[in-house]
Amino acid sequence: MNQVDIRSCEYPYLLKQIKDPPEKLYFRGDWNTDIFTKTLSVVGSRRMTRYVETIATELVTVIAKAGITVISGFMYGIDAQAHAAALETGGLTIAVMPCGIDKIHPEYQVDLHTRIIRRGGLVVSEYPGDTPPALWTYPRRNRIIAGLSPVLLVVEAGLKSGALITARIAKNCNKKVFAVPGPLTSSVSRGTALLIKQGASILTSVDDILSEYGECTAGKPHSEKKSSGLNESQRKIVNLLSIEPMGIDEITRAVEKPTSEIGADLTILCLKKLLTLKEGKYYLVAGAGHAC
Repeated sequence: MNQVDIRSCEYPYLLKQIKDPPEKLYFRGDWNTDIFTKTLSVVGSRRMTRYVETIATELVTVIAKAGITVISGFMYGIDAQAHAAALETGGLTIAVMPCGIDKIHPEYQVDLHTRIIRRGGLVVSEYPGDTPPALWTYPRRNRIIAGLSPVLLVVEAGLKSGALITARIAKNCNKKVFAVPGPLTSSVSRGTALLIKQGASILTSVDDILSEYGECTAGKPHSEKKSSGLNESQRKIVNLLSIEPMGIDEITRAVEKPTSEIGADLTILCLKKLLTLKEGKYYLVAGAGHAC
């Protein structure tokens, strides 16, 4: 069984600094301490909204491309989305399990588990064998997620959630905590609103995070490059959707152009990856901002 002892020089340095670090880390994958050089922990709701799914994917894509290892808890929702987004862009990710290292939980995510390992990432746990998850193992797992990174990003959280537990641990360990603002009407945004009220940094762009690692997006933001060359109606559409998602009929009425022309504009904007279509509504891709 692969494991690293806390007395080993290969044990993650940041994890040693937390209160009550695990004596051993069991792992799957090829252990390479370089994977811990630049790390970001990402947590959020299991009941992931489409708003945050889009934002999390966009943020993690840029972060992973910058060579920052993405750490999360492997559960469905934000955890799985963060791992998958990092893998899609060729980045590295570490899954921290609430169960024994020989167990995959949730078991239907076996494909994600396999991809993490095959693409140079790690699956880690403080529990050996097939130890089952329990109510108490999740908050224990959360201290490892917080401990492995200097920065924690909370993208969505209810008032009673594991993400808030992780944020509290990170704050107590003097970690930088970022929270993504969300709709006040959403129950899974109330936790992030509370974090911001309590002093967490509000996330306004991916550069807020990258600057913590001495990185920044080179030149113009990627979204600004994509939005160059838009015609007037396409710019209007982008600006409309920066306020709220809309269906094609709503967009047509607002822009006051024929549906056929609006349809062509929407297709171009989707090809430029400025928009995405979900359940009949067009959403602005996170970070696209205003086109004028």
